[in-house]
Amino acid sequence: MSRPTHQLRHEHRVIEKVLRALDGICWRLENATPVPVPALRQTLDFLRHYADRLHHAKEEQHLFPLLEQSGIEDEHGALGFLRQEHTTERELLSELELALDEYQAGDPHASARFALAARQFSQHLLHHIQQEDALLFRLAEALLDEPDKEELTWSLLHAQGQVGAHEAQHYEQTAEALEKAWTI
Repeated sequence: MSRPTHQLRHEHRVIEKVLRALDGICWRLENATPVPVPALRQTLDFLRHYADRLHHAKEEQHLFPLLEQSGIEDEHGALGFLRQEHTTERELLSELELALDEYQAGDPHASARFALAARQFSQHLLHHIQQEDALLFRLAEALLDEPDKEELTWSLLHAQGQVGAHEAQHYEQTAEALEKAWTI
């Protein structure tokens, strides 16, 4: 049987492509090189929908509850901490969206605000991904018994199916395109 966290790890690799692109976008903005608004919107759309509504939702709705049932403390433990990190990432995304609206409106300081918020978001999410890869997913593989692993695998595949293979493929292609276009 494949590891039930395989899909979540794969999604991390896809998200990292967009974070590399975001780094290149920030570099351009910090060096007074204009970035087209559609590219910024596409990047935020990916982060909002794929990273948060697809990936984080899978963790929160499927992985975390199984780990809680296995005895991992939620509210004051590791899972509560990870949930709080997801909340922080959502708040940073909102800051990015506000800065993008200001950038599109022609505010001369918005590019610096966007770059600052984007760097904070990217650093936060990269650290979060590293924690999950190194600790959470290994913990899940070690703690969950085979029936729970099978349930998690099925739940994640079912969640992926609800999003639609076409939509997931669209976002993975978007990640490839953004990485190719903007990574320095």
